Amino acid sequence: MAAPLVKTPETLHRVRFQDCDMLGHLNNARYLDYFLNAREEHTIQHYALNLGELARESRAAWVITKHQLAYLRPANHAEQVRIRTQLIHFDNSNLVVEMLMLSEDGLRLKAVLWSEMAFVKVPAGTRTEHSDELMDMLENLDVEDVSYDADGFDERVRSLRKALKRDRHEQD
Repeated sequence: MAAPLVKTPETLHRVRFQDCDMLGHLNNARYLDYFLNAREEHTIQHYALNLGELARESRAAWVITKHQLAYLRPANHAEQVRIRTQLIHFDNSNLVVEMLMLSEDGLRLKAVLWSEMAFVKVPAGTRTEHSDELMDMLENLDVEDVSYDADGFDERVRSLRKALKRDRHEQD
């Protein structure tokens, strides 16, 4: 029997000097790069899913249709940050990935990103449906304890902050 898929993979990343602003904080635009690079690593490492190969073989790929990003605390030069990613919603041709940037110990939330994506034919760019194989994989990866509401981003950020604050107090 195969091992269950890791629904919420995480990796550590060091904030690089060239990615920082004059205050030594990670530049706002670079958060997207850090998040999307981490998710790509997670899909390759944990799901054996190379997005470039998927696009070539199935002639379809996910394209981002919307980002919602909350900057909560600065990520500082040379700091190690923990990035967690997880699938929180999907249907026949769309998905939503939630990505969290946390302190190295995972107890302080720095940023939250929801990326909404559509599955499209390559090169036409027209929406297409996920294959049965992809739907099965997405079903196995969907994090069901996150209640997705397209308009619920701010509420989700509040609940994450509250949960992490509780976790920090429990460790004290």
